[in-house]
Amino acid sequence: MSRPPEAEDGIASTATTPDCPHCRKPMPLCVCAEVKPIESRLGLLILQHPQEQDRALGTARLTAMHFERAVLKIGLSWPSLSKALGRTVADPSRWAVLYLGSAKATDLDTTEEVVAINRKGEIAEGQRAILRGIEGVVLLDGTWSQAKALWWRNAWMLKCQRLILGPSQPSRYGKLRREPRRDGLSTIEAAALVLANLEKRPDIADTLNASFARMLQKYRDVQQEQPSLAPKPRPKRDFRRRRRA
Repeated sequence: MSRPPEAEDGIASTATTPDCPHCRKPMPLCVCAEVKPIESRLGLLILQHPQEQDRALGTARLTAMHFERAVLKIGLSWPSLSKALGRTVADPSRWAVLYLGSAKATDLDTTEEVVAINRKGEIAEGQRAILRGIEGVVLLDGTWSQAKALWWRNAWMLKCQRLILGPSQPSRYGKLRREPRRDGLSTIEAAALVLANLEKRPDIADTLNASFARMLQKYRDVQQEQPSLAPKPRPKRDFRRRRRA
């Protein structure tokens, strides 16, 4: 059964355009058939803000589909990491959360693309040991303000190691979706960068980025053929500026 029409970047599913049961996108935008499974030693938990789910340009489900052990949860809060994952985690400090605070890798004395920081937003001591000991990664999926809401609503994240990214290139979204910061990436790009670095496996990044590229190309193709399914996205509002005004 297809979902009722919902606004998601201007996209509405209809009875004549069913949704893919796996990625939840309208079938013309689906790239599930080309998803290649990736074996990873690290756990992956994607927490998605309810208002972000099933967007035509979203990548949370596409990311999770690549990993057998990945868990995607939609909601605002969970009492613990174990509850969110659905299994017991003995030591949450061995998990890392992609932190969206004010700290930027470009402002720190490092050239690394994945950096462990402390609660003061400084480079944590013993980088190699910290990164080598990580057992899983938590990614927050949504707009900047939605991701921040997930952070503040889940106090257990304070027990996790904080990571920030310093990508060498901006997001592949380009003009399709503008990020409020240059280091802002899609969920699938963030997973590619973090997991490839932590596992020392460039093939993870290659596979995820190739999947993302196919999704973006499919979106652009559908824009030409069925603009009602893939209209040009509206610019995202930067809620940080709104609060400072």
